[in-house]
Amino acid sequence: MPHPPVILQVLPSLKSGGVERGTIDVARAIVQAGGVALVASSGGPMAQQVTTTGATHITLPLHSKNPWTIWRNSHRIAKIVREQRVDIVHARSRAPAWSGWLAAKKMGCHFMTTFHGTYNIQNKWKQKYNAIMTRGERIIAISHFIVEHIKQNYPDASPEKIRIIHRGVDLKLFHPVSYSPQRMIALAKEWNLPDDLPLILLPGRITRWKGQDVFLQALAKLPHRNFFAVILGDDKGHSTFRSELEKFIVENDLVGHVRIARHTSYIAEAYMLSKVVVSNSLEPEAFGRVVMEAQAMGKPVIATNHGGPRETMIDGETGWLVTPGDANELAFALDRALNLDDETSLAISKAAMANAQHFSMQAMCDATLSVYKELLG
Repeated sequence: MPHPPVILQVLPSLKSGGVERGTIDVARAIVQAGGVALVASSGGPMAQQVTTTGATHITLPLHSKNPWTIWRNSHRIAKIVREQRVDIVHARSRAPAWSGWLAAKKMGCHFMTTFHGTYNIQNKWKQKYNAIMTRGERIIAISHFIVEHIKQNYPDASPEKIRIIHRGVDLKLFHPVSYSPQRMIALAKEWNLPDDLPLILLPGRITRWKGQDVFLQALAKLPHRNFFAVILGDDKGHSTFRSELEKFIVENDLVGHVRIARHTSYIAEAYMLSKVVVSNSLEPEAFGRVVMEAQAMGKPVIATNHGGPRETMIDGETGWLVTPGDANELAFALDRALNLDDETSLAISKAAMANAQHFSMQAMCDATLSVYKELLG
């Protein structure tokens, strides 16, 4: 009798983020489909979530880019493959991919990757290091944008091996009826939100490429101050940039209308409080989680017209796409969003929620399991 398929996902750590969330979701789907799910990483707060899915977490120093550690990790993974009878090693990041690829080659099991982002290509060496993500028997790309990035920068990658699987949003968690009123009240109190002003929300790490400075420039250009904006995210390693933002707020008549708030785990409630959600990245996002989560909550979105949002938004129906770095265009879109009548707001909300159905966590998991089945023949 054949044993159930055993899938080992490898990634650097389980601290926080979309890659980590997707790994856990897929582990759960493997278990629910009758397979055995193993996840190897250096650990972190989300490791416990792996075990609650019925999967097994194995702690290895997979966060390390040290060549010696990568080589040693390959032997550790080979041992896991042998002892656990692993069928597929699924790598989600570069250093773990090198270890996983060496182990899979040694043990004769399948190897595949998920290409999650546009890795820096500063030189030939870096390009060769990144190219491990194209050595899988299958390469999952999380958007058409990533497929084009692979084709342009890694010509040796065979297009036949690439499968496009967009990242998935948990439509149970992100749904207008799923939020907690108590958490919403707590968040409104924490941010000291005025009752009479609509909320503009810009979630994302405080870093220059996320475009918080252009967002503030756009707010300053609005012909009124009938809004309250929250820039939501941590400034770890970017405190100088945060100081720049705070100075701009003071100098441009935005005091009392903009708050910079630390990241919250009550993100569904944050969306629910909002009139409009903004994703203003100056560099292309590989997928753009905020754009999808906000649409799932029925909120109009303003996003920059490049990368993932071009695929996950319907311009003019679920929100508006604006030119990256253009404060005037962003100000125009913000003014339009703030002045929506009830009928248009409802139409956008319905369109946004319908669009989100195409990018569900379930769809992502089902498509990933199909790739596993392809490999196992």
